[in-house]
Amino acid sequence: METVDRVEAAAYRVPTEVPEADGTLAWDATTLVVATVAAGGVSGTGWTYAPAAAAGVVRDVLAEVVTGTPATDVPAAAAAMARQVRNAGRPGVAGYALSAVDVALWDLKAKLLGVPLARLFGAALDRVPLYGSGGFTTYDDDRTAAQLTRWVHEQGIGRVKIKIGESDGARPERDLHRVALARKVIGEDAELYVDANGGYGAKQAVRQAERMREHDVRWFEEPVSSDDLPGLRLVRERVRPDVAAGEYGWDAGYFARMCAAGAVDCLQIDATRCGGYTGWFAGAAVAAGHYLQVSAHCAPNLHLPAAAATPHLRHIEWFHDHQRIESELFDGAADPAGGSAPPRDDVPGHGLTLRAAAAEPYRVA
Repeated sequence: METVDRVEAAAYRVPTEVPEADGTLAWDATTLVVATVAAGGVSGTGWTYAPAAAAGVVRDVLAEVVTGTPATDVPAAAAAMARQVRNAGRPGVAGYALSAVDVALWDLKAKLLGVPLARLFGAALDRVPLYGSGGFTTYDDDRTAAQLTRWVHEQGIGRVKIKIGESDGARPERDLHRVALARKVIGEDAELYVDANGGYGAKQAVRQAERMREHDVRWFEEPVSSDDLPGLRLVRERVRPDVAAGEYGWDAGYFARMCAAGAVDCLQIDATRCGGYTGWFAGAAVAAGHYLQVSAHCAPNLHLPAAAATPHLRHIEWFHDHQRIESELFDGAADPAGGSAPPRDDVPGHGLTLRAAAAEPYRVA
């Protein structure tokens, strides 16, 4: 039985094309943290989008409990990592680091067994539905229109999402203008989603949803802070769009509390934050127990194998920043044309390989 003999990590800071923002945060670069685990001359790759400090957590905190473990016993390694970060704090940077290593371990296991990761998990879907996601609040009308046009009219993606809740909800009229613009650009047939990133108060979100009614918004993501479960439930009970949240979840308990509160119509899960693929399936099981669908948050190519193995999946978020980075820095990135994508079925593992030469100029740790 092969045992893990190497655990490494590196961080890469990739500038955005233009400054970006949502309802509550602004940024001009995205940091990718890549974890590598190896056994018997074979290596697995995982990643997360997190501060560069997460690479240090992999090297300085997690490597010692993963090294020497049987490479195919991923649940045991996942449990050891969860214990190891107890005093460091599971939510946040430590959890992101743990998630990247977990993904790398599953990739390694599939490679050692010589099977595609989607087959190791067991496929429920041949192709995974997706939606185009971007529409940042810093975009002017021309850039917003161009992005939406590419997704809907050039790539045939029938679901798209823009950011609203600008300036912590202080610019509701501009939010409404941008929603109207989006509907005009995509036409009547495409589904329109919005994401306030917690920028509104609960009653404000209800009022905004009523004003957006004429534009047939189907998905209202984080209308209020995802920590405000009563507020999410209030909005959910009073608006027509489906309310979604969960992207900051770090373990099954978080998802259980959100689902039990009746806070969402669809649970978002992010494998790069909640414990990798191990955490994804735990969260998906919680959602299934509450008769809820799940949607993968960001990191589109990483999510494909697990999403394809999830019967109650609604879709994957094809997030602009992450798809751009994954297409530039990895071989094997999927094509979203037509509004769905298959997991890799032609190579062992998840099928994504870091292009070292392409990534090196962005390396920061």
